[in-house]
Amino acid sequence: MPPALVARAPAKVNLTLAVRGRRADGYHDLESLVFFAAAGDELRFSPGGEGISLVVRGRTAADAGPPGDNLVLKAARLLADRVPGLPHGTFTLIKRLPVAAGLGGGSSDAAAALRL
Repeated sequence: MPPALVARAPAKVNLTLAVRGRRADGYHDLESLVFFAAAGDELRFSPGGEGISLVVRGRTAADAGPPGDNLVLKAARLLADRVPGLPHGTFTLIKRLPVAAGLGGGSSDAAAALRL
């Protein structure tokens, strides 16, 4: 079995944030300046098996909600639907950032999943 791949998912701190307007798709245009902190979550991907799954560990894991609602799985599954041949496997999220603290943890975790 290949070794696990590891990615850092840093906290994001908005130094400035301006909502510029609502787009036709319902999302908003944003203008921001961000700082990525040294603190963050860690995401590992172990290829193998059938499908894509997620295990959440770490000191704030209990606050992360059900794995099926996690942005890591949502992002990975959407990518797999669009890119044939991506390997299946298990993501392990080591959750260190507090949930819903405005640090962009979920988004950063999802971006790490896409990189892996």
